[in-house]
Amino acid sequence: MPGGCGGWAEKNHIPVITCGAGERKAEIAEQHRPTDPAFHGIFAVLVGRAPSPVWEVRRFGNGGIDLRRKSPMPWVNHYAFHIVDPEWGHVVLKVCGHAPFTAQIILNGHEYTACQARRARIGFTKEGNCFTEVSDTVGLAKVADTLRSRTAIGRLREVCERWIYRCVCFGLSFDEQAKSGFHYDYSVYQIEYSRNLLFQRGRVMDQVFNGVIDRTRAPLNIKSLKTIFGYKNRPFHRNGSPPRFEVAVERPEYDLTVFKVHFGRLTLKIYTKGERVLRIEAIAHNTVDLRCGRRLDRYPDMVARLAAILERFMEALQGVDGGCIADGTLDELPAPSQVGRTKVGGVDLNKRRMRAVIEAVIALSLLPEGFTGSELADKVGAIVGEPYSSRQASYDLKKLRGKNLVQRIGRTRRYQSCRSGLQTLAALLVLREKVIKPVLAGAGRPRPGRPLKTRAVIDDHYHLLQTQLRALLSHLGIAA
Repeated sequence: MPGGCGGWAEKNHIPVITCGAGERKAEIAEQHRPTDPAFHGIFAVLVGRAPSPVWEVRRFGNGGIDLRRKSPMPWVNHYAFHIVDPEWGHVVLKVCGHAPFTAQIILNGHEYTACQARRARIGFTKEGNCFTEVSDTVGLAKVADTLRSRTAIGRLREVCERWIYRCVCFGLSFDEQAKSGFHYDYSVYQIEYSRNLLFQRGRVMDQVFNGVIDRTRAPLNIKSLKTIFGYKNRPFHRNGSPPRFEVAVERPEYDLTVFKVHFGRLTLKIYTKGERVLRIEAIAHNTVDLRCGRRLDRYPDMVARLAAILERFMEALQGVDGGCIADGTLDELPAPSQVGRTKVGGVDLNKRRMRAVIEAVIALSLLPEGFTGSELADKVGAIVGEPYSSRQASYDLKKLRGKNLVQRIGRTRRYQSCRSGLQTLAALLVLREKVIKPVLAGAGRPRPGRPLKTRAVIDDHYHLLQTQLRALLSHLGIAA
């Protein structure tokens, strides 16, 4: 225990809890959070062990000092101070108990928004990190947007300065801090950005979300999908009191479905939260991957970059989910087109290679920074199971660019498909693979199948289409 932290905590009746590996420290701290809304300050200290860079000092000769970092990094105690801040709500400040006293500060934007909304007298109901009822949605959105502006840098620095030196004083007193000129500089290591969609009815949310998953998971090649079944059904009508959200994922109150995709240390996911909230979230596990710097003064650029990634994710989902084909598209696709000074061939969906290219473009559409010709070549090769070179990918990309289905990102060698292009590409594949092909395959002699009551809804549609198509082909004199 650094300095007099133990005695200070005992004197102020603040619990000091030693935590083991695997324990949910946030839940342990939440049990000790004061219920008094006027309380501000430290309310719990949690102690856990983790590796940390520690400096070893050796003295020799007449006042000589050898200072070097221990290798490998030793496991030492870290002290997590759980604080209620007047502007930021629940703040967690973790300090290593050994010099140079590395620190990590965890801030929650939902807590900040809730505190500022109370000051602005905006009525709301909040369960966990979700606003389930809001009296003034426009006002709440303005409060949340303050975290994206340049003025947020000052707010972040202010809350850090307000608490960090008070907590580190147990290892390095205020006098020692002043004599040595000890101070902290701040950078952002991890950042999350989310959009919350609030539905009036939970069952409608389930229908919308499950429909998006069913229609987009296969084209986008989403492999990470998890559903944890809850012990309640979402009510169709709202009752008087809002339900309590379950934070333990092992036993959620309502079904929890997570739609997740990883790009290195960037994660994009959509999941249901409680009864009526659908959350879209972008997470940078290491802000280096955002390529806009890590220092605190670059915080607005990080938020803007993460917001652009999330919006691109939503745009790709919307494009694949809501496919459409404009009039004349089927006639125009096979015709040749012009890209710059180069004349290229048309897009022939009857060729397996071209269909594989379209599948690959759709699957790569979620990449935050677009895709290269080599990435497309690898994806197409995996789909067709045959060699497919970057040169072939470059030529096929020109075909799609000639039809405005794919566009180059600036002057780079990276490409992406716009929402209208994704809508057309997705609709073309669905039309061929899910409509024309199966309907024609079953339009011949009728086969006995399962009773209508036990068939899926889509099987009923296919059965009806095939029956009507057989009648039409017979009327036209075409053998099915």
